[in-house]
Amino acid sequence: MNWYLVIAIALIVFIGAVFFISFVHNRRTPVPEGCEQIKIEEMTCLSCSNEGCSIKEKFEIEKIKKELDEDKGENTK
Repeated sequence: MNWYLVIAIALIVFIGAVFFISFVHNRRTPVPEGCEQIKIEEMTCLSCSNEGCSIKEKFEIEKIKKELDEDKGENTK
């Protein structure tokens, strides 16, 4: 077996492991003290192109829940 192939595979596995570990640690990092109550405007947040943002996901879930509640209210009338 070619040693270059083994080194390349090991390097790819190492880089993947570093990415995964840093991703998990970033998700577990608590919000800095004093930043818990920062308000983010929904329109500014939704115009952002970061698809993996948990804040953006929260806004979208709240928006969907609000629309569903409004639909339920209209259907009961």
